[in-house]
Amino acid sequence: MSSAAFSLGAIGQIAVNATDIDRATTFYRDTLGLPHLFRAGTMSFFDCGGIRLMLGIAESPEFDHPSSILYFRVEDIAEAHSTLTERGVAFVHEPRAVHAAEDHDLWLAFFRDSEDNVLALMSEVPRG
Repeated sequence: MSSAAFSLGAIGQIAVNATDIDRATTFYRDTLGLPHLFRAGTMSFFDCGGIRLMLGIAESPEFDHPSSILYFRVEDIAEAHSTLTERGVAFVHEPRAVHAAEDHDLWLAFFRDSEDNVLALMSEVPRG
């Protein structure tokens, strides 16, 4: 394959730092409801709609930092917000529209996981 034809494929895995792998596993599995795949030492793996999420304790100081923001797609952001609030998730703010496209509005709601990483709910709400 020539270098001109090379391109990266789809994202296969995203890593999120944790300081307490048991607490983080409980939060992502039980609170967020993500399917837990397996645990390997200080790492715990989940299925996020075909993309694997790895929670792990940083192996060295250069990897010990907050994660990027993960945006979880949801059909009904109000329902998702309500369900997660009932499960003890503290949101930074209520769901709100942040962008108006031609055929839909983009809604976001940010929250923190058990390890203090920022996460978000994201919903593209059709106009109608």
